[in-house]
Amino acid sequence: MTDALFGRLDLSSLSIWHALQDPTPSELVAAGAAMAVILGGLGVLVLLTWFRLWGPLWRDWLTSVDHKRIGIMYCALALIMLARGVIEGVLMRTQQAFGLDGGFLTPDHFSQLFSTHGTIMIFFVAMPFIAGVINYVMPLQIGARDMAFPVMNQISLGLTATGAALVMISLVLGKFSTGGWANYPPYTGADFQPGPGPDYWIWAITLAGIGTTLSGINFAVTIYKERAPGMHFLRMPIFCWTVICTSIIMIFALPPLTVAALMLAADRYLEFHFFTNDLGGNMMNYVNLFWLFGHPEVYLLVIPCYGMFSEVITTYSGKRIYGYMSMVYATMSIAVLSFCVWLHHFFTMGQSANVNAAFGIASMAIAVPTGVKIYNWIATLFRGRVRMTVPMIYAVGFFYLFTIGGLTGVMLANPVISYQVHNTLFLVAHFHNVIIPGVLFGLLAGYHYWFPKAFGFRLHEGWGRAAAVLWIVGFSFTFLPLYWLGLHGMPRRSPTFAEPSFQPMMWLALFGAALILSALTCLAIQLWISIRRRDQLAVPLGDPWDGRALEWSIPSPPPPYNFAVVPHVTARDDFAEAKAAGRAYAEPEAYEDIEMPNNTAIGLIVCVCSTLMGVALVFWIWWLAVLSLAVMLLALVGRTFHTRNHHVIPAARVAAEHRAWLAKVQAATAVDRLQETHTRNMGRAMPERPNRTEAAE
Repeated sequence: MTDALFGRLDLSSLSIWHALQDPTPSELVAAGAAMAVILGGLGVLVLLTWFRLWGPLWRDWLTSVDHKRIGIMYCALALIMLARGVIEGVLMRTQQAFGLDGGFLTPDHFSQLFSTHGTIMIFFVAMPFIAGVINYVMPLQIGARDMAFPVMNQISLGLTATGAALVMISLVLGKFSTGGWANYPPYTGADFQPGPGPDYWIWAITLAGIGTTLSGINFAVTIYKERAPGMHFLRMPIFCWTVICTSIIMIFALPPLTVAALMLAADRYLEFHFFTNDLGGNMMNYVNLFWLFGHPEVYLLVIPCYGMFSEVITTYSGKRIYGYMSMVYATMSIAVLSFCVWLHHFFTMGQSANVNAAFGIASMAIAVPTGVKIYNWIATLFRGRVRMTVPMIYAVGFFYLFTIGGLTGVMLANPVISYQVHNTLFLVAHFHNVIIPGVLFGLLAGYHYWFPKAFGFRLHEGWGRAAAVLWIVGFSFTFLPLYWLGLHGMPRRSPTFAEPSFQPMMWLALFGAALILSALTCLAIQLWISIRRRDQLAVPLGDPWDGRALEWSIPSPPPPYNFAVVPHVTARDDFAEAKAAGRAYAEPEAYEDIEMPNNTAIGLIVCVCSTLMGVALVFWIWWLAVLSLAVMLLALVGRTFHTRNHHVIPAARVAAEHRAWLAKVQAATAVDRLQETHTRNMGRAMPERPNRTEAAE
């Protein structure tokens, strides 16, 4: 029976209610998480009201279509979700460390933890973080004023935020799925999990997946159509090449996931039988659809981070990237091959030996272009004037840890080996050994590298170094022991174990998890101290690292229109060449009026309505689902009748702002590489070889 007004939502849906009825450690942990969400939300509302920030929040952020603001909001969302994902990971490591004696979490709660942890880290940390960095950096690197579709960009953010909101709401109302981040049926079907858990996963992933697909279209069109004059494809930074490949994967890999999730919804809501055990259902269709998305997804995450490492390594070694063309070919090869290897995720599910062998060979082949990239980065560092700043510390950790993860990936590409360790912690170690060094380290390196561009001041170097070292050491202690445990038979997804010899390695992994939690704390402290000392760390002139691409040729933070005059690109690494030739910071011959898109609330409306619709669908509140969908559609249709969508920034204002900045640049003293982290660094770097036009070499 369901209520006409509230569906299946009642008092028993509250996590706190369960803790009051049955105050076991597991329920108390769940209730504590729910209270953290509630109190955190209330705290944000109080702070916004106390400091009278509602107006700026609405005017400058929630209704903005500026790609830079949207990129920052994506990154903020990812960092918030990262905090939850790390805490859940520490809880799982703690439970398993005490697993010999049973631990403190119930098996059902542990299953929810690994399901939400995987879902959050993939869909609501890595993907929004990547989308945020791309949003901010890519238009600046190609000399564009904004994304090709600014309003669609805002809607994409709204749909991604909806997915994250549904996952957070599941802490307070109901329970999340226990079917893992892949949500495999038939276990997640209505027969085995009739509660709201799988439905939370379905709607969070479906709505966020639509947003990501729209982002992919936006990124691709922006690069194809919005490049500055002279910015040929082979003059683009490597990061932009990785964005092209990522956008292609977004466009073609996300639809299979969306289709699979909606087919599972049809099974649960409409009694269809796509993936059930009876009446013609076949769960292997779901497995193929999911991993047809799932393995390209791995490269959707790691390819743009390859681009971030390329930017970091070239800048902090003072050299042009070694083997530019081979990097382009390798990137495109990885993107194509990523669609050819999905079956290696289920070698154990009954395919023929010939099919497994074909996919095993393809899985091994994808390591070749990845190896090309590693060698090119090392060659770029060779004989460079390397500065071991925070991003470079992450890059060094990436080199050795990602290489280990890649080698174990080649091992798992062998179906015989995969069959033996597929359901063990060896697989968990391999996956994290690729994703954390390859994706998270890349994102954190990019976060530290481009933060001054976004906010006009540098992040504190000391706390950044502490965080980087703790991430690298903490990861090593947490996940490298899992290889040993997996080879000795410790199954994955198990909250307990019965073999006493596993205990030392479990404690070692728990120690590593504590270091990772400390690394996250250092990141928070770093941000706090940097904001407090922003005047000492200010780099308003825009080029604190002696950067090479166009984003460093403008003020920090950039004006809404990015460039006073759209640049004319004449070379690869155009800004580095301009500094070496002495033609950087030249005043243009003339300024023109600039047309920019107006703010709009459509993205926020889509976010609020889709969140309400998601909650309504989870708890069968049909009237609210219909009402939310209707309001959202009316808002989208109504938007099409709005004709005044742009405003003009007069040339006189642009000229005044640009000349004032140029005057500050000319008056500033350039700092060399050894003074990058000194308070004297105001954002004007001394070129490495200012008297030679080939200085970028």
